[in-house]
Amino acid sequence: MAKQNISTAVDIGGLKLKNPVMTASGTFGYGLEFAEYTDLNSLGAIVTKGLAIKPVKGNAPQRLVETTAGILNAIGLQNIGVEAFIRDKLPELKKYNTPVIANIYGTAVDEYIAVAERLSGTAVAAVEVNISCPNVKKGGLAFAADRTAIKGILTGVKKVFSKPVIMKLSPNVGPLEDLARYCEDNGAAALSLINTLVGMAIDLEKRRPRLANIYGGLSGPAIKPVALAFVHKVSKAVKIPVIGIGGIMNARDALEFIVAGASAVQIGTANFRDPAAAQKAADGIAEYMEKNKIGGIGEIRGSLTC
Repeated sequence: MAKQNISTAVDIGGLKLKNPVMTASGTFGYGLEFAEYTDLNSLGAIVTKGLAIKPVKGNAPQRLVETTAGILNAIGLQNIGVEAFIRDKLPELKKYNTPVIANIYGTAVDEYIAVAERLSGTAVAAVEVNISCPNVKKGGLAFAADRTAIKGILTGVKKVFSKPVIMKLSPNVGPLEDLARYCEDNGAAALSLINTLVGMAIDLEKRRPRLANIYGGLSGPAIKPVALAFVHKVSKAVKIPVIGIGGIMNARDALEFIVAGASAVQIGTANFRDPAAAQKAADGIAEYMEKNKIGGIGEIRGSLTC
């Protein structure tokens, strides 16, 4: 909650948030699952699980493996599909004073556009376009660096969806500055990064991968230094807002991303350890700002000296 004489509000490509803390797609369900454990009204935004045009079962188990400093997941973008989301989840989410950002994906350009078109005119405040999931066999990273596909997705989605379009970028395709500028030039309102890093785990006794999918997406504290570097580089390369993701476990982590250049952050793996992690991070940012007499997020955003 914002403290006296400070404002934690941020603007993400025209989307006004009460504070810069969002939940990361795939770690917070559809939001409603966490209502019993945290105050959804305290969050800057709720980002849903990835939504496809039809329901998806996801990958076979084993789909989740703990690592030394994080989690490997190969869920495979399991979801209920956009129709069920609009019918069963969105009416309840509308009761909260927190914007809902729908993460969307497809296995072809037309599928992305179809999901966005179905969400047009609903209470969804923005879409986050996932072109960067490393743990699905069909689709997956196919669009992560394919500029023709990215342009087609952005152009098509913007034609059918008038609210902000956020592009979620992958760390698995090399330096992101040029790709980020390309997304900006083609109409992205903001960028979110990074998605998970490709990783694997091995059962030594069986000499088999511990994930049925073999490879998965690594998240959690282990990837924070990588994410910070990408956010710092990309935020200097573009003018549109950057949303930092990767190993953010608390308010101090979130503030580091903001100092590195992020306009907002997403809390992901931390939600599994503490369902109230995002709320605590938002409160912690406000407390830090009050203690240090910082009037607004803009005063510290991108303030890293190097």
